[in-house]
Amino acid sequence: MSLSYLSHLECSGCGKQYAHREVHTFCPICQSPLLSIYDLVRAHLKVDRDEITRRKKGMWRWHELLPVIHEENQIFLGEGDTPLLSLPRLEKELGLSNLFVKDESSNPTGSFKARGLGAAISKAKELGVEKVIIPTAGNAGGAMAAYAARAGIKAHIFMPKDTPHANIEESRMAGAEVVLVDGLISDAAGMAGEKARAEGWFDLSTFKEPYRLEGKKVMGYELAEAFDWTLPEVIIYPTGGGTGLVGMWKAFAELEALGWLANTKRPRMVSVQAEGCAPVVKAFEKGATFCDFWINAHTVASGLRVPKSFADHLILQNIYDSQGIAIAVSDEAILESQKQLACMEGIFAAPEGAATLAALKELIKQGWVQPEERIILFNTGSGLKYLDYKS
Repeated sequence: MSLSYLSHLECSGCGKQYAHREVHTFCPICQSPLLSIYDLVRAHLKVDRDEITRRKKGMWRWHELLPVIHEENQIFLGEGDTPLLSLPRLEKELGLSNLFVKDESSNPTGSFKARGLGAAISKAKELGVEKVIIPTAGNAGGAMAAYAARAGIKAHIFMPKDTPHANIEESRMAGAEVVLVDGLISDAAGMAGEKARAEGWFDLSTFKEPYRLEGKKVMGYELAEAFDWTLPEVIIYPTGGGTGLVGMWKAFAELEALGWLANTKRPRMVSVQAEGCAPVVKAFEKGATFCDFWINAHTVASGLRVPKSFADHLILQNIYDSQGIAIAVSDEAILESQKQLACMEGIFAAPEGAATLAALKELIKQGWVQPEERIILFNTGSGLKYLDYKS
């Protein structure tokens, strides 16, 4: 029995459609990411929103809106349904009344990457893929290694040699072959792509296959459910490759099409980057639709050290459509906010997650957020994976 209402894949650039029962990467015509399109008319008639809420917790309770057709291909390690925590002490400190953090550090392998790679590896298994390859700034590699191990799929990873030690070791522990690169994730991506083309590895690079996005979008479903099928006013999200930001915006559109939202007012999306690597911020400030490659990228937040996302036009379009903003913060502000989150709320956030608090403080100064608005910070991973930077 089919578990999913997946209909087809569609190019986000030129609109060409592709069959979802075949292996695809990105659009060969215009080199844009492919998006999973569901038969939401049928889903609206057949799927009970409240029944999903009653199911066993985990990402796959949303299976009708995920790309895996047969249950035996779902690779599950406990991902999804991460806590949405109020931040009462920070609220008081900052003069806010509805501040929350979506804490993704409780996912398998300690980061939100488990969602996307769980979906991508599951679909790869269903399509008969036997070996996968990825370039990573850290957490995506560890997540891919874990899910590939559980699926019985061979894994190969390229990552910068200064990637946090925890990411290197967790990947190797799960049986992946890890190659350390003298350079950035963009250099690792070039090597991974070359090996994929030469040896037939399936490339799971961000947005260069359709299904990581589908796992990440479930964060948007969970937020809507948590707020009784309304959406918060502001989402502050750390942006490297941008899968989560684009995924949540896609989720909100799907929920609206299904008629599951109590109202259709969507959040303003805030893209947070580091001052040492801020291609989205630079493009946003110019009103551009694409990003330039960021030269000499550097930041303590390794997940934000992405000189150019493959889906830059989607990220920027979602920010514009939401009447959002892109903002850069310093490494000093990131580390200060990381300490503040831990001291005031007991949350040891990854530097990328702490960047959202640093950004919020700037937005308060600018008057961009209002005290009564429901504001969501995204902590994308555990600070325990970045202890290299604390020594």
